Amino acid sequence: MRRVCFALLATTSVAGCLGGASVPPRTYYVLQDLAPAKAVSPEASARRSLVVAGTAVDAFYDTESLVFSPEPSQRAYYQFASWTDRPANLVVRLAERRLEAGGGFSSVASLTTGVRADLLLNLGVIDFYHDVTIKPTVVRVQISGELIDWRSRSLLARRTFDASAAVQTDDAKGAADAFNHAVTEAMNALVPWVEIEAASVAPASG
Repeated sequence: MRRVCFALLATTSVAGCLGGASVPPRTYYVLQDLAPAKAVSPEASARRSLVVAGTAVDAFYDTESLVFSPEPSQRAYYQFASWTDRPANLVVRLAERRLEAGGGFSSVASLTTGVRADLLLNLGVIDFYHDVTIKPTVVRVQISGELIDWRSRSLLARRTFDASAAVQTDDAKGAADAFNHAVTEAMNALVPWVEIEAASVAPASG
């Protein structure tokens, strides 16, 4: 019954389980990096520039809707809960801020800005869903990273980052809060990896 009620909460309305008839408004959630904010000037030796790009590896995640898993082999959308942008775009922006604050690059920008750079970081959202098949429920995040020498178009390093976080309340708000923790955990591993791999690349001359 719990799983049936949860599915109704996610795909129809809160009133569906509580016996009412009203339809809730759509709620939009902002994905957040919970690491303390800091502003660091680029190091004197930081001559490498970086651009960041992102995409959803699975087309099902290429949407603003929050995703949950009612069964291990199934995915579904919350009908009345959305992110403010697609997860891949949100992850790129959070990675940009972290990497820029780290001071290891002369500049960090999105690939969509069209700026020239020494290195390209491709981020892929592989998994991004609320797993309600277990108790307590959790969110699961899997992000792939590819660091590319943008000058020679050669792959320098590749890695996958997995993170999860417990959901305090089995609803969209609880899931969104847990996603913040999971993405922060993923960034805690991703950013140092990028900085270490990039440090082994000779900066552009001139």
